[in-house]
Amino acid sequence: MTETSGDLGAFYNDQVSKAKIWQVIGASAVGTMIEWYDFYIFGSLAPIIAPLFYPPGNDTFAYIAYLATFAVGFVVRPFGALFFGRIGDIVGRKYAFLVTLLIMGGATAVIGFLPTFETIGYAAPIILLLVRVLQGLALGGEYGGAAVYVAEHVPDNRRGFYTSFIQITATLGLFMSLAVILIIQNMMSPEQFAGKADGISGWRIPFLISIVLVVISLYIRLKMEESPIFQQVKTSGMTSANPLIEAFTKWRNLKIVLISLFGATAGQGVVWYAGQFYALFYLQSILNVTPTSANYIVAIALLLAMPFFVFFGALSDRIGRKWIILGGCFLAMVTYVPIYQAMQAAAGSEVVTATSQRDPVTGAIKLTPQTIGIDGEIKNAEKVLPYTNFNDLVSNRATWQLVLLVFIQVFWVTMVYGPIAAYLVEAFPAKIRYTALSLPYHIGNGVFGGLLPVIGLSLIAQTGNIYAGLFYPMAIAGLTFVVGSIFLKETHGHKIWDEVSPN
Repeated sequence: MTETSGDLGAFYNDQVSKAKIWQVIGASAVGTMIEWYDFYIFGSLAPIIAPLFYPPGNDTFAYIAYLATFAVGFVVRPFGALFFGRIGDIVGRKYAFLVTLLIMGGATAVIGFLPTFETIGYAAPIILLLVRVLQGLALGGEYGGAAVYVAEHVPDNRRGFYTSFIQITATLGLFMSLAVILIIQNMMSPEQFAGKADGISGWRIPFLISIVLVVISLYIRLKMEESPIFQQVKTSGMTSANPLIEAFTKWRNLKIVLISLFGATAGQGVVWYAGQFYALFYLQSILNVTPTSANYIVAIALLLAMPFFVFFGALSDRIGRKWIILGGCFLAMVTYVPIYQAMQAAAGSEVVTATSQRDPVTGAIKLTPQTIGIDGEIKNAEKVLPYTNFNDLVSNRATWQLVLLVFIQVFWVTMVYGPIAAYLVEAFPAKIRYTALSLPYHIGNGVFGGLLPVIGLSLIAQTGNIYAGLFYPMAIAGLTFVVGSIFLKETHGHKIWDEVSPN
């Protein structure tokens, strides 16, 4: 690439074709979507496959242990961010997320073939845990690579718009996982899907489909070129010898990491998981909505909300990133309780409390939604929206009320998530960008956000209050709003090419 005007960024932005940009976005987005699909299949199938991988006789313990294993994948994401971020800043963006794709695909395929507890005993949950660790490490490196790669190809004044398509991938991956599960469930009986009849284990199919998807994505990514900004950094000898040290021991960089975490990504993470995963958990485990109905409700809401990721990404190019992100945190904080109260009313659930009992042998907490009977006695709540047919479900008014209420939560998600990639890329210098932005993103999402289901379950179990699980995301979103309002710098208008342009 030849520099002709003294402003390398302007020159590149003028010369690069829109076709090239969309090729870059497509290649990055497809791979990232598949990795999120792999990651979320694990959580989406929790109620069905959890009992298969743990000692029989206590399904509640199995479910809790499975959720804990699910959470491990989130906890290790920051370590993957550090490891693959370093590779991305030294070797290249393309190489790093080729490796993460292979690790994620391989780990997911293992689950599809993994024998259950009945076959190999305690080796089953141990292998499952190790696979989940690999998934978390891979995803820790994937997002940063995709976000940086796209951002370093696109014009400065359209960065929010173009990177927002990467933001869609997480939600699209969840939607895809739910859609695949629902399609396969409709093709066989519940017993066949759960592996309890005719020697058929339908739950394995979504994991095995991942193999085909990964091969396609790998083929696409192998044809990609390295990011032009990284090429310029490497050609100019500007790469960091140790991006970890430079990012986290130099105060000017560490300060940005901490502000990005507590003033943006922590709140963004809990809002994201509350609006999608916790909503699904609440429908199934608290309101006693049947799993199929709950999956349909969340999937429809996700589909309707996805265009708003792009809307808010593009809007951030015009008015700035900061207040869109913080606005989403604030709205989520003040509306969660009334939204979840409305969800209960819409579902027709009469749950008033959730009792918890601790198994004296396993220590597992059993959570049981309860209601008040006609005689005034407390009793276990009945299942609601027990529809197995899609047409019956969508013809029910309650379904669309619940879709709207989940949609509102996902709308807050699009506000906090749509502009976040553009903000993070603009906040850090090119030579440490991959490493530096990955850590606050994955701590915010993987730790603060990823632990939400487990923390929410524990709060409900301790208090009996079915809304207690909301206190955690509300507190974190509130903290983020305060910290971000004071310390978060607006990055809108920052020209990331300036630092690599020759004087």
